[in-house]
This record gives sequence, C-alpha cells and structure tokens, in this order.
Amino acid sequence: MKDRGQYVRYQEDRTVLAAIGAHLDPQISRVSVRLPRSLAESAVDAWDREESGGIGEESREEYELRDDAAELALIGLAITSRGVREGEEVVVELDIVQIAAALRAAR
Repeated sequence: MKDRGQYVRYQEDRTVLAAIGAHLDPQISRVSVRLPRSLAESAVDAWDREESGGIGEESREEYELRDDAAELALIGLAITSRGVREGEEVVVELDIVQIAAALRAAR
C-alpha cells in the first residue's frame, strides 16, 4: 500500500485555502464588467432554457460541461436582474465566482 500522507497535507492545505477564502470573502464583492450584447443574450437564453429529464450517470467531462452551463445560466440571471444595455454592450455586476468560472472555461 502506498503512503497516503500527502493527502493529510492536502487536507491541511485545503483548510488554509478555506481560511484565506473566509478572509477574502467580505473584501470581494461584485465586479462591473462589459459584455458584447450577443454574448449577454446567449447567457440570458441559457438562464431561460428549460431542461427536460433528470440527470443520470455522467462522466467527469459531462459533469464539467453541465457545471459550466449552469455557471453561464447564473450569469444570464445576473444580466436579467441587473444588467444595463449600453449600445452594443451590456454592463453587469458579476460575482467574482462567476467571473472565475468564465475565465476558467476560456483556458
């Protein structure tokens, strides 16, 4: 059996990461961003979409795709709730978690 000691260290690292997150959370709120209107409309469409059927067994890749689609829908909700159209752009304040999800998907 191989040594699993690194996972104890990883758990300790996660605890420190969570403590950093707890410290940063009150410091970080929403960030105002500008999106092209076409992308904003696509996000709103994702929010408005009705998914039929339940979620069965899925692969990791399928889970990640569904998770990204959910993040897009939450951006669509933000746009619906508080987005302001300015010409061909939409200005909206997004939570940093939504921005991080979009940046992660772009990589």
